[in-house]
Amino acid sequence: MMMLMRRMRASPVLVSPNKHDSKQLAEEIEALNGKKNMNSRERVLATLNHQQPDRVPVDFGGTPVTGIHVSVIDGLRKELKLDPHPVRVSEPYQMLGEVEDDLVAALGIDTVQISAHKSIFGYPLEDYKPWVTPWGQTVMVPGKFNYVVDKEGDILVFPEGDTSVPPSGKMPKSSFFFDTIIRQPELPEDDDDLNPEDNLEDFGLLDAEALDYFQRSCAEGRKGGRAVLANIGGTAIGDIAMVPGPFLKHPKGIRDIQEWYISTATRQDYLHQIFDRQTEIALLNLQAVKNVAGDNIDVAFLCGNDFGTQSSQFCSRDTFSELYMPYYKRITGWIHQNTNWKCFKHSCGAIFGLIDLMIDAGFDILNPVQISATGMDPMALKNRYGKDITFWGGGVDTQKVLPFGTPAEVRTQVLQLLEIFSKDGGYVFNTVHNTQAGVPVKNFMAMIDAVHEFNGVRR
Repeated sequence: MMMLMRRMRASPVLVSPNKHDSKQLAEEIEALNGKKNMNSRERVLATLNHQQPDRVPVDFGGTPVTGIHVSVIDGLRKELKLDPHPVRVSEPYQMLGEVEDDLVAALGIDTVQISAHKSIFGYPLEDYKPWVTPWGQTVMVPGKFNYVVDKEGDILVFPEGDTSVPPSGKMPKSSFFFDTIIRQPELPEDDDDLNPEDNLEDFGLLDAEALDYFQRSCAEGRKGGRAVLANIGGTAIGDIAMVPGPFLKHPKGIRDIQEWYISTATRQDYLHQIFDRQTEIALLNLQAVKNVAGDNIDVAFLCGNDFGTQSSQFCSRDTFSELYMPYYKRITGWIHQNTNWKCFKHSCGAIFGLIDLMIDAGFDILNPVQISATGMDPMALKNRYGKDITFWGGGVDTQKVLPFGTPAEVRTQVLQLLEIFSKDGGYVFNTVHNTQAGVPVKNFMAMIDAVHEFNGVRR
């Protein structure tokens, strides 16, 4: 669903690379065999390498697809009697909240997120200021979170916070997050006149500011003893959330989602040109981040592009293999050859028939494991693919059980799914996608208590 890509034009700053030592990591992993009382990072590393950890690791807030809505975080902080203050919006598009250290400790979280240093709307995540949401919650938003309210009462936000250009996001007055506004320019009558550079405006080399951010943030993240997940950006091939260019002031090229999906069938040559150049840029950026962050990263969040609906796949196996896989393999192959990072792939929906191709494409992790979609039976997933990929999510159904079930129903489902997914490692607990607004705090706590019960941990 989400891959935060940034437009950076300056050349990458190259410094002396941290040594990539796969033998050292292998020895470190082997030493974890049978170890009791692992720390958070050890726990995640063990399960990513399909060893049985001391207990199932837990992620909330480690990625833009495993987060918690600001309203739920506010409720959790009150329920747990943590220091009362407005929640900081860490991801404005989906209105996800920052999971601070006191909440991390209370929930038993084993991960830490290093997000892109700019939001999906193109402004820096800094200089926070208070804002009262339409549902009455006071939150802290980035300084360039600028908006207007239209005549319908909807909230409009702008690329880079620039109110002099057309808005790129809208929060309907009855909603709890933003939708992207499609700003499709007129396309040429002849497809031969399409310019791939127009759809490459999203991508560029990371500048010194971005690399300094990754260096500092990854080093700081490592200090906490948790597994570090880095969202470097620009590595998701054809991510539909980014196609409209919500961070671009005047997007060019194919920016309508429907037109883009049509293009995956009718304009594959055009998309190949875009993906090829995007991959070249991504590899340069990965090298630059590796040079400054090195082994301070454990997992690289690469792709938020969905390949499934509630009941079927978005594309055929042939289309996945021919249009997407070559570029995924170049990216994951570089990572596996040059770093110790694991490769994180997000895709919602009914994708059972594509998972083997995702494994062949080099992905180590699959999220969100949408158990409610057609064909996504937990036992079948674990039996078929559990030795080859780590399932990250799928711990409770977020469409029905978590928001609308009873605490007892939540507990029962969580325990059942943990029993299935946790065997022989290869599983990190999280919900099916982000925890949405409206989830009762008592249900969220029933979920966490069930995880702690399964893990033998007292809260």
